[in-house]
Amino acid sequence: MSTDTPIVLLGEREAVRPRVREAAQRPTLGRFVLTLIALFTFAFLYVPIVVLVLFSFNSARTGAVWQGFTLQWYERLFNNPRILDAALNSLIVALVSTAASVVIGTLMAMAMERYRFRFQSVWDGLLYMPVIIPEIVMGISLLLFFAAIRLERGLITLIISHVAFCMPFVYLTMRARLADFDRSLEEAAQDLGADEWTTFRRITLPLLMPGIVSSALLAFTLSLDDFVISFFVTGVGSQTLPVYIWGQIRRGITPEINAISTVMLILSFVLVSLSHALQQRTSAR
Repeated sequence: MSTDTPIVLLGEREAVRPRVREAAQRPTLGRFVLTLIALFTFAFLYVPIVVLVLFSFNSARTGAVWQGFTLQWYERLFNNPRILDAALNSLIVALVSTAASVVIGTLMAMAMERYRFRFQSVWDGLLYMPVIIPEIVMGISLLLFFAAIRLERGLITLIISHVAFCMPFVYLTMRARLADFDRSLEEAAQDLGADEWTTFRRITLPLLMPGIVSSALLAFTLSLDDFVISFFVTGVGSQTLPVYIWGQIRRGITPEINAISTVMLILSFVLVSLSHALQQRTSAR
C-alpha cells in the first residue's frame, strides 16, 4: 500500500501539470489590463519622440502638418556656425568633465572601499547628495558659489559644474564594481615581486577597465544632455547645445530644432547602449 501511494501521487501530479499550464496560458482580465497599461506607458513615453524624429524630415517650415520628406533641415543644421559652436562647446565640456570625473570618482571609490576612517558613512552620504538633490538647486548653488569667488562664467565654470554633477555617478558605478573585486589577485602579484604601481597598472586597472569605460560613457551622456545646471553657469560665448536649443524654442519650434534633437537623441542612445552593454559584460564576469 505504501509503495503504491507515491506512484499514484506522481500520476496525479503529472495529470495536473497540463491543466495548470493551460490555465496559465489562458487570457485573463488581469493580464489584459496589465498589457494595456504597459502599452499605454510605452506609447506615452516614446510616441512624442517618434513624432519629433519624423517631423525633422518634414518639408513644412512650421512642422505642424506633414507636407513631404526632405533632408534640408539636416543640411542647414550642419551649415549653421552658431549650432556648430554650441556643439563644440558641449563636446569640450563633456570630454574634459568626463575625464576629470572618472579620475576623481574612481580614486575616491577605491579609497572609500579599501580604507576605514572616522565619519566614513557621513562622507559616503555626502557623495550621494548630488544624485538626490534637484538639478535646479545645484545650479543655483553653483551660480552663487562662482559669484562669491568672482569667477567669470564660461567654459571653466561649465566644466567645474559638470564635474561636480557627473562625478557621483562615476563614484556609484565604481563602488559597485569594486564590491566584487578580488583583492587576492593583487596580493598574488605583490607576492611575485610587483610593486604597488606595477600591480595597479597590470592587475587593478585592467580589471576595473569595464567599469571605468561604462562610467565614462554615462558621465559623457549626462554632461552632453545637461541643461538646467548649464543654463545657470554658462556665459557669453560658451553656450552648450541644450542651452542653444532652449533659446531657439522660445521663438517657436522649427524642423531645424527637431533635427538637432534627433541628432542628440541618437548620440545619447548610442552612448547609453554602450554603457549598458559594458555593465552587462561586467556583471557576467
